[in-house]
Amino acid sequence: MIDRLEKEVDMLERHLQVLRMVIENEPIGIVKMSNETGYPHHKVRYSLRVLEEENLIEPSSQGAITTERTHEFVDELDEKLDETVNKLGSMRIDDAAELEN
Repeated sequence: MIDRLEKEVDMLERHLQVLRMVIENEPIGIVKMSNETGYPHHKVRYSLRVLEEENLIEPSSQGAITTERTHEFVDELDEKLDETVNKLGSMRIDDAAELEN
């Protein structure tokens, strides 16, 4: 169960790293992103596809670029991450005695 969550978090981290690179370097292509991040081309391509489906980036002849929605998403991101971290924190089972009850 936790393994699946860890994989999802890793994938989200990659998507956000790719998005950050587009924001900071637009337009930017797959090869440059792959070389700078160390992610294989197919993983960068997948992240770009996910970000495009979310309307956070769009393709151009020179590479990926941001959309109008990108900055709105970034503005809300920290708050959503904080909410998720708090929710995960509330799931902790801190004491083995709690398991016995």
